[in-house]
Amino acid sequence: MRQTFEETTDRSFGPRHVPLIRQAMAAQGLDGFLVPHEDEHQNEYLPEANDRLAWATGFTGSAGAAVILKDKAAVFVDGRYTLQVRDQVDEATFEIRDLVEGGVPAYLETAAGPGQVVGYDPRLHSPDALDRLKAAIARAGAQLKPVAANPLDQAWGAERPAQPIAPVVAQPLAYSGEDSADKRARIGKALAARGADATVLTAPSSIAWLFNVRGGDVIRSPLPLAQAILNKDGTARLFLDPAKVTAELPAWLGNQVTLETPDDLPGALVDLKGKRVLVDPGLSSAWYFEALSEAGAEVVRGEDPCALPRAAKNQVEIAGTTEAHARDGVALARFLHWLATEAQTSLPDEVEVVSRLEGFRQETGAMKDLSFDTIAGAASNGAIVHYRPTTRLNKQTVSGSLLLVDSGAQYLDGTTDVTRTVAIGEPSQEMRERFTLVLKGHLALAAIRFPAGTTGSALDILARAPLWARGLDYDHGTGHGVGSYLGVHEGPQRISKLPNFVALQPGMILSNEPGYYKEGAYGIRIENLQYVTEAAPIAGGERPMLGFETLTLAPIDRRLIEVSLLTPEERTQMDAYHARVLKVVGPRVPAEVRTWMEEACAPL
Repeated sequence: MRQTFEETTDRSFGPRHVPLIRQAMAAQGLDGFLVPHEDEHQNEYLPEANDRLAWATGFTGSAGAAVILKDKAAVFVDGRYTLQVRDQVDEATFEIRDLVEGGVPAYLETAAGPGQVVGYDPRLHSPDALDRLKAAIARAGAQLKPVAANPLDQAWGAERPAQPIAPVVAQPLAYSGEDSADKRARIGKALAARGADATVLTAPSSIAWLFNVRGGDVIRSPLPLAQAILNKDGTARLFLDPAKVTAELPAWLGNQVTLETPDDLPGALVDLKGKRVLVDPGLSSAWYFEALSEAGAEVVRGEDPCALPRAAKNQVEIAGTTEAHARDGVALARFLHWLATEAQTSLPDEVEVVSRLEGFRQETGAMKDLSFDTIAGAASNGAIVHYRPTTRLNKQTVSGSLLLVDSGAQYLDGTTDVTRTVAIGEPSQEMRERFTLVLKGHLALAAIRFPAGTTGSALDILARAPLWARGLDYDHGTGHGVGSYLGVHEGPQRISKLPNFVALQPGMILSNEPGYYKEGAYGIRIENLQYVTEAAPIAGGERPMLGFETLTLAPIDRRLIEVSLLTPEERTQMDAYHARVLKVVGPRVPAEVRTWMEEACAPL
């Protein structure tokens, strides 16, 4: 469980491993090969055995891609990782390019030569992504070719770790709030309404939610790697490695669910001949579409039918995550008290900061795992958006600087994710002003009321407007969905500049995390989780409105707030939040922490 600080890759990975991949490519007559970050389940966080991009390049971020050609190669990352990638990847081996602006398709259009054949593993790419890649490479006069044997896996060989086999266990009704049979019947009816006979599910989070089970195959997420076929009558076939099947699992699943092995999956797809089968082209790989078409099934492209029901949490799940955040708030209060007192003079390094926070969470007695490796960036490391402390990069906090800590935990009743930026010593006026601009955006997004049908993309500007007014911005999304003892990053909803067409619905949990990053100096991010709820009627209003209820309960560093930049309404909102933190968390912490909280949560 505990976070480690040793690096699993280094800059030599590219120079050492790319020649091996090229040898395996050449043996298959390939001039190039595509290396996505995603695995066979389109996971963001990966088991070590499936982290192919890291093995090929050294880059360990949660999003990216690489293209390896005979005489050149490139690695692609988004704005969160522009600093990290240059630290981890050998630039003599890989050109570093932007994943979003142009990305892999634009690179293939110019880098691939006429007549060249670039291979891809159909189990690792969604058909939507492949369509874009095929169109781009065709313009270069080259072609994409599916491979039966992944040349990267061949090059990795015996050194590749084994696939995880964590046991799959029940998630009780006390936490899930709905029986699996009822979920399957509900989703089955939705399939029938769409004219589909069945759906193939490959997303671990959907499988965990639908069958009310949890696992441990995916790092920091209680997810099992599995596949499932759900029929419109609510019956299902679940494909699990037998090593993961506990003695209690068959009875928990019931007689409407048949347990089978992954080796049985190809035959099960053949059994769908003549049926209309719904598959999500954004979550399931091209291999499923090809296998179903070859079997004679009619493939219906559509969103994973579990995605929206999973995202819109029921009352039991909301009650559970509310309690999880209150419990987490106790650990956070103890941690922030330590940062505000002892740490101001002892000036701990990042590794100690991470270890202290993890220790406070473990002392709750309820933490099952972290929800991701804690980000603790002291001073200039805070400007690296997804920085993770390691023994090599570990930096000590210094007086007159900022410390950014982004962390979370997995509890049986909920998943947490919170970021606090704390002053070490006396902050500069610039730090205070820019922190307050971030805070203004955070408060605006927390307070907004909006009509049904509104998407997160429509709300994103609220968090950025105060920064934009000063010519500032940040290169990451403002909000991601969060699961209920599932993944800390969950779709289909999000708050981002990027277009998103999923309307926000009551029960959806999202983060609210604007930031600002000054390269080489410091980083600022303020993150709470909040869920969509029906808002109180507005006097004179004509439409019912939705709003957000904040889940995270942790003081925001008042020393960093330039009060003169806040409106009276913003000051009232900030004071009300701190009063709630004190009311809920205060009675649950030791006396010395309570005393500190009374000052930390005092009205502005």
